[in-house]
Amino acid sequence: MNQAFLSLGTNIEPRLDYLDEAIELLEDHRDITVNRKSSIYETVPVGYANQADFLNMVVGIETSLQPFALLDYCQQIENRLGRKRNIRFGPRTIDLDILTYNLENSTVEKLLIPHPRMNERAFVLIPLHEIAPDFKIPLWNKRARELLQLLQESDIKGVRKWTQNG
Repeated sequence: MNQAFLSLGTNIEPRLDYLDEAIELLEDHRDITVNRKSSIYETVPVGYANQADFLNMVVGIETSLQPFALLDYCQQIENRLGRKRNIRFGPRTIDLDILTYNLENSTVEKLLIPHPRMNERAFVLIPLHEIAPDFKIPLWNKRARELLQLLQESDIKGVRKWTQNG
């Protein structure tokens, strides 16, 4: 069985519903088992600042799907939940990214594994660290906790654990 970590993010209301539905659709696939879920984090936008804050999380899965089939299914979920790709880094109903797949490195343009910017993103590393602090990411040969320690404090400040009551 293959192990993968996926990041999920949304900043269009109802944000929590989009996260819940994306996880439900992952769990509905017969070849995917969601075995770990981070807490939900609220984060300031990165790349395109003039938009609402995001809810982000990371899930760990086991799957018999190969990387491109997993990518295809993630994109099907995005499309089903109304994802529009009008502005790069812009608002979205849901975003699913494959962070890692086993210990593989892929440099195929459509599918870069590990995700090439995950080492720079507190909104990915904080929830990944929560569920797999000692997971070693092959591209950087560092554990999640080590990559998190390399981030600037200013990056980490923009990520806070989210609770439904604010």
